[in-house]
Amino acid sequence: MSEIGSIIAEIREDVGKGASRRLRREGKIPAIVYGGDKDPVAITLDHDVVMHQSENEAFYASVMEIKVGKKEQQVVLRDMHRHPHKPIIMHIDFLRVSADELIRMSVPIHFTGEEQSPAGRATGVIIQHQVTDVEISALPKHLPEYLTVDLSEMEDGDIVLLSAIPLPEGVSIPALEVSEENDTAVASTVHIKEDQGTGAAAAAEAEAAMDELGEVEDGEEGAEGEEGAEGEEGAEGEGEEGGDSEKPSDDAS
Repeated sequence: MSEIGSIIAEIREDVGKGASRRLRREGKIPAIVYGGDKDPVAITLDHDVVMHQSENEAFYASVMEIKVGKKEQQVVLRDMHRHPHKPIIMHIDFLRVSADELIRMSVPIHFTGEEQSPAGRATGVIIQHQVTDVEISALPKHLPEYLTVDLSEMEDGDIVLLSAIPLPEGVSIPALEVSEENDTAVASTVHIKEDQGTGAAAAAEAEAAMDELGEVEDGEEGAEGEEGAEGEEGAEGEGEEGGDSEKPSDDAS
C-alpha cells in the first residue's frame, strides 16, 4: 500500500460541468472511480489535502486506498487534469484494482551513482537520461513505486538499455515482450566541450547553453512575427476600405 495514506472521499449525486464548477469554488475536486465489474462512481475530494498528497511521487505509481464512509476501495491513478495556469487540480480518474488482476502503468526511473561513475567524473563527458519512466505490468502486491538504475560503473561510450533495468519479483516490461526492437536506451554518454567541466556541472552548463540558444531563436521568430503582423494589418486595412469585414462571434473568442 502507498505511503501517502488513505484518500478520503464523498459520493456526489450532482454531476455535469455546472456542478463541477461549484465544487471547485468550494475547494473540492470532482473525481470518478471506474473499472472492474462495478459501475463508475462519482466522488468528491478535498482539494488541499489531495494537492498535498499529489506532491509525493508515490501518488502516481502505487496502489492507493479511497475511503467513503466505512467503505474502502483500492485504486491507482489513471488520469489527472490540472488547470493550465493555476495550481488547481480540475479532475481525477481512479481505476479500481483487484488483487488477482495485472496492472499496466508507468512508473518513474531513479538513476543513482552517476556522479561517482567513470563517465560522470570524466572531462568533456555527461550522462544523459533518455527515458525517465517506463510502463510495467504487475499484480497490485508486486507494483513498485519506482525502478532503480545504478550508473556507478558507467564509462564513456556505454549505453544502458531498457532490458538492463533490474525488475522486482512479479514485474515485467510489456514492451520488451512484444519486440526486441523496443529495447531502447535509457541512459547514454555525450561528449561536450572540455571547458564545460564534468558531471552534473557540465550538464547544467550544457542545458544553459541550449536555453540561451532557444531565447535567441525565439527573439528571431518574434521579429519575423512582428513583420508578418504589420503586413496582415495593412492587408486588413485595404480590405475594410473595399467592403465590410466579419467580426468573430463571442462564441469563437
